[in-house]
Amino acid sequence: MGQYPGGVTLHLHDTATRSVAPFTPVREGAVSMYVCGPTTQGAPHLGHLRTFLAFDVLVRWLERSGLAVTHIRNVTDIDDKILTRSAETGADWWALSLRFEREFQDVLDQIGNRRPSYEPRATGHVPEMIELMELLIERGHAYADGNGSVYFDVASHPGYGSLTRQSLGDMQDAGEEMEPGKRDRRDFALWKAAKATEPDSASWDTPFGRGRPGWHLECSAMSRKYLGETFDIHAGGLDLRFPHHENEQAQSHAAGFGFARLWMHSGVLTVDGQKMGKSLDNFVTAARALAEHPTAAVRLALVSGHYRATVEYNATAMREAETVWERFSATARRAAELLGEDPSAAAEADLSAIELPAEFVAAMDDDLTVPEALAVIHREQSALNSLLAAGAARSEIVAGLGRLRAMLDVLGLDPLSVQWAGATGTTGAEHAALDSLITAQLAARAAARAEKDWARADALRDALTAAGIRIEDGQDGARWTLETTI
Repeated sequence: MGQYPGGVTLHLHDTATRSVAPFTPVREGAVSMYVCGPTTQGAPHLGHLRTFLAFDVLVRWLERSGLAVTHIRNVTDIDDKILTRSAETGADWWALSLRFEREFQDVLDQIGNRRPSYEPRATGHVPEMIELMELLIERGHAYADGNGSVYFDVASHPGYGSLTRQSLGDMQDAGEEMEPGKRDRRDFALWKAAKATEPDSASWDTPFGRGRPGWHLECSAMSRKYLGETFDIHAGGLDLRFPHHENEQAQSHAAGFGFARLWMHSGVLTVDGQKMGKSLDNFVTAARALAEHPTAAVRLALVSGHYRATVEYNATAMREAETVWERFSATARRAAELLGEDPSAAAEADLSAIELPAEFVAAMDDDLTVPEALAVIHREQSALNSLLAAGAARSEIVAGLGRLRAMLDVLGLDPLSVQWAGATGTTGAEHAALDSLITAQLAARAAARAEKDWARADALRDALTAAGIRIEDGQDGARWTLETTI
């Protein structure tokens, strides 16, 4: 049943079989995983974040389950769209691609996405692609057109269409004009011949002629190099199932590779009820979302649904995410302050040894059912608040805070971590300024109470409450948090 170190039994949904089944790695104690990464034609948007965060949670849970994960995420740094944008802007295609690759990395770092084990670029693996094309031609599954292009012969491979459960007949489009050099309009390009209209730097010499990679070829070549001919998980956005993943699987199986044993796909992201798209005027870049909302709240909003479900991004969803994040972080900070924990020591605490609640483990082991896991987190947070209010024993608070942090860490949202320390509903600088102003008001209120000027003390408290500041009086004085309600 897929038992791992730590006593975890994980079940995952396989897109190919459309069923949930026990996950057993190819190699005991380790997981090999390939995620289709960005095509660096433009700035990252919310759809990218939704996909990469979904599989970041998967990596975190696999590691929390005691497995060593090799995570490969490629960079498609050359394709038609990159060259088109290069021509439109006048920028060198490779400079344009590198600019957006760095933007992706910066925003993923900002939102707490762990970096993959390796992040290979397509342009760095042309020799591996040539080797794969030669193998496919030798096995009778691909052909060169004599003008620099190489195509995969879909009719030669009986399994073509199996990932998306389509037959070749379903894919036939009699009205589609066939590209010169193709034998069948359904065949797809492994290698594209160089064009006179494209820069010479965007092509490479091969035994078939000078050209550049087709989109699908790179993933088969790079997954084989870094993970072997058979590996555990291939993941990506739902929109990649066809033709990209179907074509990847076909060319890899036709070459004789076992390829991916399990396919995982994240659901789509909608904005105000519609699929995000520039033509619909609802296109949201990652930079815009992170400028308008606390970064941790954006992450929470994108990971809080099931990874296979549609995630809705709108003003209401973000207000709720901001509220929930503030509650989690306020409880964790309050407990840490009561325990007198040094912030740097708390941030570096080892959470891997903390036993997680059984209900949380069951939810995550059931195909990463994050909504149910979050319900457990909410209950744990409420219980910790009760312990704090009741002045419970230190050991109980330590245990409750540990469980809360360990569960949130699986989602990449431990409030006391280095990533999020100091992150509340405002930016760090804004919070510091707000704290300074409110502390001054609290000091004035404390002075009024000392002088038994109850009217002034109440007026100061009421003014803070009206501004959305919640005041809690305790033995060590008053403390404040932002008032949040949903």
